[in-house]
Amino acid sequence: MKGKGKSGNKSQMKNIKIGNKRLDEGTFVVAEFGVNHNGSLERAKEGIIAAAKAGADAIKFQTYTADELVCKGTPKFWNFEDDNDKDQYQAYEGLGGEPREWYPELMKTCEENNIEFLTTVFSEETADYFNELGMKAFKIASSDMSTLPLLDHIARFHKPILLSTGASTLAEIKEAVKTIECAGNFQIVILHCTLAYPTMYKDKNQHPEDANLNLINTLQDEFPQYLVGISDHTMGNFSSVIAAAMGASVVEKHFTVDKTLGKSADHWFSVDPNELFSMTEFIKNVNILKGSKEKQVFPCEAETRKNDKRSLVAKTDITAGTVIKREMLTYKRPGTGIWPNKINKVIGMKTLEEIPADSIITWDMVI
Repeated sequence: MKGKGKSGNKSQMKNIKIGNKRLDEGTFVVAEFGVNHNGSLERAKEGIIAAAKAGADAIKFQTYTADELVCKGTPKFWNFEDDNDKDQYQAYEGLGGEPREWYPELMKTCEENNIEFLTTVFSEETADYFNELGMKAFKIASSDMSTLPLLDHIARFHKPILLSTGASTLAEIKEAVKTIECAGNFQIVILHCTLAYPTMYKDKNQHPEDANLNLINTLQDEFPQYLVGISDHTMGNFSSVIAAAMGASVVEKHFTVDKTLGKSADHWFSVDPNELFSMTEFIKNVNILKGSKEKQVFPCEAETRKNDKRSLVAKTDITAGTVIKREMLTYKRPGTGIWPNKINKVIGMKTLEEIPADSIITWDMVI
């Protein structure tokens, strides 16, 4: 593998943009449409428009052929109702990718609806095609975490890479990241993913801990220089919202325009337009609620700060010229005078005027 090695300005590693949106300034929502178009260009365009209206930042397809992806006779790793009698090759052959002639039109539809076009690629030739078309970022499927030649090839486009980590060890993730870095690319978003369709979190008999959102924090600790997100395979949108609250910079969620379109694709466990809209609204509110990491007095607290804090108050009448002693002082609201944290400085000072009992003490009263 040829490359520059691990270098670059790490302070800029999180300054990643896809289109006009910086990923460290909110949560970038990807509607994973995959092949939920069922072979229809019009449905693919319908999906783009619906995802955009629901507030997604990007819609993602999957581009492959059965011949380039899998050997004939390979067992499936899922169990969908409509293709139980098929192996992987037969299932992917039936689903198929989108015809090449679709893509310029799909990208144009995305541009018209202010949503980014993305696709997962599974071959170097397909990656080259989309790079030439001007796709702004590349998604790497969990299945290709260890396909280092493909990672190296895509990394050399020097575009953002969304790296799914399902069914992988931490050592394998580190190896994949190093491969991308060695190609001189530091625009990496590491996506927590559990490679199970769907990933359970409610059924106590099916390992509800499999969603394992705490891995978001683990990845943040292991790769502090990079952004972390999630490719969410749970049912509903709850996990995605929680992931955003935990700091996920990217949330990828399977999406369909109609859950009843069949079970051979991803329709049945995808979110529909209403659920996607709810999810994007929740995530926006999560990011608003998270706010800034800087501790400060917020404008909404200004009046509270004045009247909720306490001041030093004369406990008894204090005549002018008196040296202030501790027993002369107490502290009460409001906080418009000398704050109690300055009590040791005030003790030993002299009063410049008479201070009646229960009066707030201010700096112009003492010397």
